[in-house]
Amino acid sequence: MMKRTIWVLWMIILMILLAACQPQAATENPETQPTPTSSPSEPSPTPQRATETATPTSTPVDSSLTVTDALGRRVTLQNLPQRIVVAGRGVALLADAVYVFPESFERVVAVSRTSQSPDGDFLALVDERLPEKIAFETNVGAEQVVTARPDVVILKPYMQETLGNPLEALGIPVVYLSMENPAEYQRDLQTLGVLFGNPQRAEEVWGFYQQHLEEVSSALAGLTDEQKPRTLLLYYSDRDGQVAFNVAPKNWLQTIITELAGGVPVWTDIELGSGWTKVNFEQIAQWDADRIFIIAYTANPEQVVENLKQDGQWQALRAVQEGHLYPFPKDFYSWDQPDTRWILGLRFLAAQLHPQAFPELDMIGETRQFFAQLYGLDAVEFEGKILPILKGIQP
Repeated sequence: MMKRTIWVLWMIILMILLAACQPQAATENPETQPTPTSSPSEPSPTPQRATETATPTSTPVDSSLTVTDALGRRVTLQNLPQRIVVAGRGVALLADAVYVFPESFERVVAVSRTSQSPDGDFLALVDERLPEKIAFETNVGAEQVVTARPDVVILKPYMQETLGNPLEALGIPVVYLSMENPAEYQRDLQTLGVLFGNPQRAEEVWGFYQQHLEEVSSALAGLTDEQKPRTLLLYYSDRDGQVAFNVAPKNWLQTIITELAGGVPVWTDIELGSGWTKVNFEQIAQWDADRIFIIAYTANPEQVVENLKQDGQWQALRAVQEGHLYPFPKDFYSWDQPDTRWILGLRFLAAQLHPQAFPELDMIGETRQFFAQLYGLDAVEFEGKILPILKGIQP
């Protein structure tokens, strides 16, 4: 009887050991998991200020996620990134888009610093904690970026060879964002929405852009080619004391918004390079544009226009004689470029080219709404920090 009891006990122990050795269900491959689509339970239409604590999103911090970046690469992160770095050249234009997400105040730990304005750093106005964060130069190297211990680094596509590839060789995930035209803006905002675990904020922001795009398109519907002014956008520079005027490539935002605003970009009839193309005064005079707009990134465009109006050569231009030489607006950044402000540039340009289509447009009001909805700046902050440096718009 004792032997039988011992035998039964051994059988029970053996069954328990065999059950423990069975393999558990395999976890799903992160690359095959769908991109998270959850959003905060109480999303805010505007970002919280840096002095507040951002509301946690409903996306679990330990869930993997996959995004397709501007280079068409599928990038998988094991967790929602908590330490985000925005680095390299062109970083200001990317960072301005990153900071429309309230989570950026907590999760962006390092940014390459650059500015087009002598009036200060726009991001410092938006994020009061910016001085506490790591500041990189635009030519930062991979070995420096690693010191920020990033979960992901956001770069412009043209930074792949010099910075992106070295970072990935060190095991740092890289996501490329382009944001050079309206279609790319929509796509890349969605990518940021996934990275921040807040796709609803991405939809809100794009909805703001889409509303303005549709308003401009509707107001200009039915225009004939003859009703579209021949328009010239010139980038003015005085580097090293040498004044130069430049025009943008056909596929750049400056050309795109001219067409969307109901203008005919006259400069596309010459051979253009992949970047700004320098043009002389003879070429400017030959174009004989109906409207001329002066872009100045590091100078005051209002002052540049006033100086040109006093120049004998420029006084001979028909556009100048008819009062159609204008500064292109700017605050901390010019409104013509692929910064978040390009939608303001489009609204301004459309109203200048076709004032009859926008009889009640208040550009100051539009600008105030822009900074409120995208960056959470209230009326006092707008009146005190933005309006005093706003150039190119008469209040």
